[in-house]
Amino acid sequence: MKVEAATQNDVSAIANILSHWNAATPWMPRVHSRAAEKYFARMMVSRGWVTVARQGSRLVGFLARDGGEVHALYVAVGMRRYGVGKLLLDAAKSDTQALGLYTFVANEDAQRFYLREGFLERGRTNGAGNDEGLPDIRYEWSFEQ
Repeated sequence: MKVEAATQNDVSAIANILSHWNAATPWMPRVHSRAAEKYFARMMVSRGWVTVARQGSRLVGFLARDGGEVHALYVAVGMRRYGVGKLLLDAAKSDTQALGLYTFVANEDAQRFYLREGFLERGRTNGAGNDEGLPDIRYEWSFEQ
C-alpha cells in the first residue's frame, strides 16, 4: 500500500468512500446529498488537504487535514481493520507535531482506534456545532505526549 497526495482524479473515489460509510452507519443521519458529498470531496482535494492510501490502483482510504486539524479519515468498506487508517494517520503524524479531531460519541470503533493511536480525549460537545447535531468528542495527539 502507498500513501500520496490526492488529485482531482480521486474526487469520485473519495466521495464514494464517504457516501458508503454514511449509508452503512445506522446512527448517522443523512443530512447531505450525494452531490454535496462530492462537492465536499472536491473542496478538500482542491485545498490540498487530502492524502490517500492506494492498494495497487485502487483508492482504499483517505485522510483530510488542514495543518494539525483532521477533518476526515475514512476507509473503504472491505478494507477496514487492515491497517489503512493507521497508515494514513502515521503519515499525518510524521508531518506535524500535533493533531486534533472530533469523532462522534456513537462511533465507538473510531474512539478505540484514536485512543490506541495515542490520542487523548480533551472534551465533549452536545453536537450543536456539527451538521448532524450528534454529540462528539475532541481528541488530540502531540509528538511530546
